[in-house]
Amino acid sequence: MKVFLSLILGYAFGCLNPAAWVGKRNHVNLKEAGTGNLGATNTTMVLGRKAGAFVLIFDVAKSFIAARLARWMFPQLTVSGMLACIGVILGHCFPVTMHFSGGKGLAAFGGMMLAYNPLVFVIVVLSGIGIMVLLDIGVAAPLLGTVLFPVLAYVFSHDIPTTVCAVIASAIILYTHLDNVRKTRNHADLKVKNYFRDVLFKREK
Repeated sequence: MKVFLSLILGYAFGCLNPAAWVGKRNHVNLKEAGTGNLGATNTTMVLGRKAGAFVLIFDVAKSFIAARLARWMFPQLTVSGMLACIGVILGHCFPVTMHFSGGKGLAAFGGMMLAYNPLVFVIVVLSGIGIMVLLDIGVAAPLLGTVLFPVLAYVFSHDIPTTVCAVIASAIILYTHLDNVRKTRNHADLKVKNYFRDVLFKREK
């Protein structure tokens, strides 16, 4: 029962999508603009850095807060926080409030790592940035994260349930990024250097 409640708690948090809110406030449907993704990257591309930063922080925070709340509510269940974060990722990617069509869950995945262990979060983020800049492929970061997180979760905890939760979360992120992998193979995905130059470092009007 506690497993189910942890997942449901996280799912409710995950259904809170700041990209949809920011888009609606600016009279823009982010599902139809830019890359069509309800996440921080597309928000930045379409609406600017401030909007993108808000979405990024919110999506990371909702996983972090859900994990802490689940741990407080179900202290006897050692993986309650991890389960809540899986629920957040599922709610973000497949929200019932938006006909099960949401974002790709990468920021929520980051929030899960932050809630689990801040050092793991730093290692994965820095490694992801390094490899995607080195290869100039945006999807390289989430793909590396899906490999590193389960490995680091086991190294830091030596706990099988914790590692299994990390594997499940990573599998969801891998699934939601399959389209990016296909675009990269067809040379249609956004290049990292172009993103940094044209989006992050471009002056906002």
